[in-house]
Amino acid sequence: MNTHANAVHDSTLEAQAAKVAVVSPLRTLYWSLRREFWENRSLYIAPLAVAAVFLFAFAVSISHTLHRIGRAPSLAPDKQLQAITTPYDLAAGLLMFTGILVGVFYCVEALQGERRDRSILFWKSLPVSDLTTVFAKAVIPIFLLPLLISVVSFALQWSMFFVASAALLATGQSVSMYWTQLALPQMSLLVIYHLVVVHGIWHAPFYGWFLLVSAWARRMAFLWAILPALAVFALERLLFNTSHIAAMLGRRLSGGASEVMTMPGTMPIHPATTHVTFLHFLFSPGLWIGLAVTAAFLAGAIRLRRYRDPN
Repeated sequence: MNTHANAVHDSTLEAQAAKVAVVSPLRTLYWSLRREFWENRSLYIAPLAVAAVFLFAFAVSISHTLHRIGRAPSLAPDKQLQAITTPYDLAAGLLMFTGILVGVFYCVEALQGERRDRSILFWKSLPVSDLTTVFAKAVIPIFLLPLLISVVSFALQWSMFFVASAALLATGQSVSMYWTQLALPQMSLLVIYHLVVVHGIWHAPFYGWFLLVSAWARRMAFLWAILPALAVFALERLLFNTSHIAAMLGRRLSGGASEVMTMPGTMPIHPATTHVTFLHFLFSPGLWIGLAVTAAFLAGAIRLRRYRDPN
């Protein structure tokens, strides 16, 4: 009788263990992403803080904004557009720059930090593979951070819109021209597209490189990430008196505007001056070469995390 009870008990434990062991990869990835946001609160605190400061500055300087809007009808059409959209372009540009900084420093610390404080020993004891861990860390700057910056930018620009509209109404001015020229819904969509496509997917090789260096370097990962590039630039200039590699990386860093969207420079992102070329981007060699390079960097980071000893 006891033998039978023990057998039943053992089979129940084995079934429970098997149930625990079979965890959905998506669920594991979800909790890995939550871990990243829990450990790196600057991912969302920094954009929110920048947006709050900018909104406060915009509200304080609302009289200057009203003066700019009031004189817009006397200007040429392109100058009217510039006068009205400049604060919104500044807000989007500042948040984009914040997103780049946050993404770069996150990647630099992502794998080096867990070795430095030896928390990698704890995380490796969990049933989460190196592939899932590194993939989750790559998803943050390539996909989730651009989406987060998009949401913050959306909220900031619409808050600015309501503040300016309320100020116009309070001073007895018409809001019709302001609303017509601004085209804020279309601008918000263009900002989202620009962030996800350019700052996320197009810049993916840079984030993959920083993660690879973070997995390899014992300290000062940021310097190890940028010094090889500087050395290559200097060597090419010294030996061949050219700067092709620097120009190639510069085009990649600037966003490859001709492959992503057509616009006169980076700003303003406005439907009157910007045209999305998504199909051209989707079939451009630069996109797929960049993704292949990113995959190679991430594969190296996975292997290094698997065999690299804690610092």
